[in-house]
Amino acid sequence: MIHLNIGSNLNSFYGSKFDNISIATNLLIEAKIKIIKISNFYETPSYPNRQLPKFLNIGILAECEKNMYDFFKIIKLIEKKIGRIRTKKNDPRVIDLDVIDFNGLINKSHNFALPHPRAHLRNFVLYPILEIDPKWSHPILQKNPQNLINKLSQKSRIEITRLYKNVKINHV
Repeated sequence: MIHLNIGSNLNSFYGSKFDNISIATNLLIEAKIKIIKISNFYETPSYPNRQLPKFLNIGILAECEKNMYDFFKIIKLIEKKIGRIRTKKNDPRVIDLDVIDFNGLINKSHNFALPHPRAHLRNFVLYPILEIDPKWSHPILQKNPQNLINKLSQKSRIEITRLYKNVKINHV
């Protein structure tokens, strides 16, 4: 199984942050990525500068016949299509697709790392995973999402809001 996290904290020419995430999800489907489950939206303050717009994030559980290199190419193309411009780390962005776990693979190359190196520290990654795949186990740490959430600071556990709102899927 593949775990993805999709986030946005800027509107784009496609619309709102909600729209950006929904479009990214639909582009994954068009690319023949089989979506198993999608979390609700979660809202968090921007990090580290809380003066920047708040982030929306979702978690996706998916399957894919492609290898991880081809999968990463699809992710980067989707970001580009929606209008992501890579600037400084932690700058606001219209879309951000992060591969959290790709079939349990462990990879540390200069291009990308699997599992995502900071996934276990991020409330906006862990809460969506807890919602859609509570039995998931971090490939390196061998801990489930609830165990990892319990290790977060109290502040990190209370500054996230689950919005009972779902991604809009275009049914063909």
